[in-house]
Amino acid sequence: MIWYQVLLRVLLSGGIVVAASELAKRSSVVGALLISLPLASMMTLIWLHHDGQDAEQLALFSKEVLWLVIPSLAFFLTLPLLLNYGVDFIPSFLLSSVLTAACYAASLYALSDGLATG
Repeated sequence: MIWYQVLLRVLLSGGIVVAASELAKRSSVVGALLISLPLASMMTLIWLHHDGQDAEQLALFSKEVLWLVIPSLAFFLTLPLLLNYGVDFIPSFLLSSVLTAACYAASLYALSDGLATG
């Protein structure tokens, strides 16, 4: 891959994160909407296609992303719950991250064992 393609990918990805954080300062719903869109997955699929991956590989990637979105929801369920119960941000963030990591580990185990992809 040529260096300017990598640079373009980095700038696009970083630009989305910066745009979402700036939008969230003005409207949390709009910032959340932008960041919740599967833009990273969509861009990755486009780059993989551009790099010559076949349809089977693209379909497999898409299917695995679907299965791995599920454990990420643990973070967004526990963080607001802990914050609403008065737990400070850093401990809430760390606890939510650890729980999410455990959910990812369980999901990856299930995927590697063929449970999810059958």
